[in-house]
Amino acid sequence: MTLPHDPETVAPESGSGRSPAGPGGAGSVPGRSPQGAERTAAALADPENRSAPEETPRRAPGPTEATAPGEATAPTEAPGTGPTPEPAKPAAGVRRGRKALWLTLALLTTLLLLALISAGTGAYRIPTADVLASAQYRLGLGGAPLDRVGESVLWNVRLPRVVLALLVGASLGCAGALMQGVFGNPLAEPGVIGISAGAAVGAVAAIGLGLSFFGNWTITVCAFVAGLITVSSVYLLSRNGGKTEVVTLILTGIAVNAFAGALIGLLVFFADSGQVNQITFWQLGSLAQATWPKVLAVLPCAVAGLLVAPFYARRLDLLALGERPARHLGIDVERLRLALILVVALLTAAAVAVAGVITFIGLLVPHLLRMANGPGHRFLVPGSALAGAVVLVAGDLAARTLAQPAELPLGVLTALIGSPFFFWLLRRTRRKQGGWA
Repeated sequence: MTLPHDPETVAPESGSGRSPAGPGGAGSVPGRSPQGAERTAAALADPENRSAPEETPRRAPGPTEATAPGEATAPTEAPGTGPTPEPAKPAAGVRRGRKALWLTLALLTTLLLLALISAGTGAYRIPTADVLASAQYRLGLGGAPLDRVGESVLWNVRLPRVVLALLVGASLGCAGALMQGVFGNPLAEPGVIGISAGAAVGAVAAIGLGLSFFGNWTITVCAFVAGLITVSSVYLLSRNGGKTEVVTLILTGIAVNAFAGALIGLLVFFADSGQVNQITFWQLGSLAQATWPKVLAVLPCAVAGLLVAPFYARRLDLLALGERPARHLGIDVERLRLALILVVALLTAAAVAVAGVITFIGLLVPHLLRMANGPGHRFLVPGSALAGAVVLVAGDLAARTLAQPAELPLGVLTALIGSPFFFWLLRRTRRKQGGWA
């Protein structure tokens, strides 16, 4: 400890503790003389003469002052300026935003390439360059038309199927992301609350009862209306005291799915052999009957749902914090849940009405994107639409080419791929949570 000193009494201490001049001499140590001991005690006893080392201001040495060897020199700063800040590292949000941009570009590029390949692949082979030339000719940008058969195959068979796969895949992928956000459960998909089963009942009833009041649109219209009625019934049955609990909604959906399955079995029992074959093929899911009128049938519903869904991304992020924190942050949870269920019903019923029951797209796609870029819904909702379109266009291409000249049912193919993924996801979730109890 360094003590304040009196310049008249404090002298440097020698290595031996005594001055060569002897006791009482000019070079004696003050602490060893009676006078020095008294003055030191007085200095220690008087608080006004004491100051803590940290209270003593230090002055930086001037340009002409020398610094003793080994003594630290305080850095000088210009008046009004602080220490130079370290260069900031990119925030996690910025990195995630860049990653989302690259993923979006990759998905768009993949979708374009798959669409071109799918349009030219089949029993009648059309080179990709000819597909592009025909498209340029139709758009008035030059190019050249194909022969009569090639033009008919490309524009009346292949392209309606590619566009329908794109719309149905985007609708199912986006609906899956919304469902998982609404329920806060990564295992949720549009079929959980009975939308797919309800739409299937409407289509099977139209086939089994021989309904034809809308002509070729009868099956599509019945499936769409039945899907909307089903989801409305599930929501009303699960509502109690002005609130809808997620667990009650899921359990009601399970009960409605079971009831819809029983109705489908009853309709199949009373149908003839031709109707049974048509019902079975429709339930397996397929895009084999794709036409431009079917594309136009699903287009308004798909576009409306896909345009509305991204506007709920921020509220879904807040809902992920929990219902109570979301309410404290100004989110009307009931209204949000109702609006999103209606959007999901619109997307799913339209897709099922034209393509049949195609499962696991809404479960698999959002999970892959969540593992790639995190749980933020600003990218997850539109990204799931893009990735769903990519998966279904690729799946339809595989269904048409893996077993040529036969064609695999698209719903069976997606179930074969999605079921193992669901089982892996179930095990992974259980292992992370340490069990379900």
